[in-house]
Amino acid sequence: MAETARVPQKQLFGHPVGLYVLFFTEMWERFSYYGMRAILTLYLVEKTTGDNPGLGWTDMESLSLYGWYTMLVYVMSIPGGIVADKLLGQKKTVLLGGILLVIGHGILAVEEIWAFYSGLLLIILGVGMLKPNVSTMVGGLYKEGDIRRDKGFTIFYIGINLGAFLSSLIVGYVGENIGWHYGFGLAGVGMLLGLLVYYFGQKYLVNVGNLLSQADRDAGASFGNLFSNLFKAPLQLGIFLVLMAFSLYWFIFNSWSYGLLFIFLSVVVAFMMMVYQDLTSKIMKDRYVVMLLSFLLVIVFWGAFEQAGGLMNIYASEKTDRVLSFSLPFIGNTVPATWFQSLNALFIIIFGTIVAGFWAKRRLKGKEASSLFKMAIGVMIMGLGFVFMVFASLEFQRDGSSAMYWLVLAYLFHTIGELCSSPVALSFITKLAPVKYASLMMGVYFAATGLGNKLAGVLGESASEAGELTIFLSITIFTVLFAAIVLLSLKPLKRLTHGAEDNEREMTEQENYEMGDPEINN
Repeated sequence: MAETARVPQKQLFGHPVGLYVLFFTEMWERFSYYGMRAILTLYLVEKTTGDNPGLGWTDMESLSLYGWYTMLVYVMSIPGGIVADKLLGQKKTVLLGGILLVIGHGILAVEEIWAFYSGLLLIILGVGMLKPNVSTMVGGLYKEGDIRRDKGFTIFYIGINLGAFLSSLIVGYVGENIGWHYGFGLAGVGMLLGLLVYYFGQKYLVNVGNLLSQADRDAGASFGNLFSNLFKAPLQLGIFLVLMAFSLYWFIFNSWSYGLLFIFLSVVVAFMMMVYQDLTSKIMKDRYVVMLLSFLLVIVFWGAFEQAGGLMNIYASEKTDRVLSFSLPFIGNTVPATWFQSLNALFIIIFGTIVAGFWAKRRLKGKEASSLFKMAIGVMIMGLGFVFMVFASLEFQRDGSSAMYWLVLAYLFHTIGELCSSPVALSFITKLAPVKYASLMMGVYFAATGLGNKLAGVLGESASEAGELTIFLSITIFTVLFAAIVLLSLKPLKRLTHGAEDNEREMTEQENYEMGDPEINN
């Protein structure tokens, strides 16, 4: 293959300009997603009569769909990663995802039940194509060992939450007060803006997101070969067959939906086992194990955190005293329930660089600041935020309603925990993942996020019987204990990373390297 020109990356405020293209792309994508998230459960539980009718579902039915939807949105990141690795490259897959999202949100604006389900399906597919690959592209903007990588992901994360903040206020208000389907359509307008930013910013993304050469793809992950090799590995095959037998039993005798989920997870586990066997370096094998263990932190974190769009959202609507002693323009003296979801994004914008700076200074002083340490601390802080929801539930039991400040304090702790954990987890995956499985591993990370979302839905559903107080208290206890176990296991886990984070330093020149082959991509 002919040698292709290496294009230096233009810098802006100490980071590649491509970071800001991806920043605004993801900002508008998150505007559309979090706008949808803000009003989905409220639309489902709203009565079918009145000026702004919903579907009239019960809280349990609403939280069940919410759990499935938010899980599938992220689980689809696995096929999205495969498409990028094998067929289109990350850059074109992100573009395809953006197009699907625009169409999906547009269909949701139609007031028909077929449009509702069709729009959800297209959004699930679109996020699966876009989400893992745009995050992988952010990591590709930086050389290995560049300490700016974590800062870059934090800046990127602020973009995510700027979109989330605006959407919770704007889409939430429009959905609650003007019309649910107007809110769904407005979310699609945001995604269209993100798609345009991404399309016209391609010149700043020359070095990242390109489809690998045929030789590199052949040397990379061959899923057919991996699965065929499963039949040559007795232990892995035995584990897979046991998981499949359980999944099929569940499918036939219990729930077809959960059965399908278990079948899918059985296949994913099989692939993960065979990826491990395919790695030839002990260092990569050890790092791979640590990465898989970090996914458990991800599942636990999001299983608790995603109560925001489900149980906490309904709690804010039905059991929180949202009446102010004064009136605000347009909304009067009652705060829309969806606006509480904007607090998380607002706090991230306020505290994002502060938290990132704290960890950077701590690392430069030689103190413990590894990714696993930050993720565990984040889970613990986030879990402690549910203490305030326990107090809110106790107040509701006593007075028939609870004060708004409990929700504000809960979201503050959730946000600090998220800033310690989530952007760091994104960066951590790009440090540990084998290069030829980069998009797939990012897809598995988002699938773990999806499983956390489904866990959040299941916990929310159980509140109908156990009560919010029991659920909030259980989440607090479990997350704190789980994080404590990780912290106690930190030293052996860090040894298995083989110094992946030990030699990070500031790098200002980002040139003469390529992620993929632009000759193939263009």
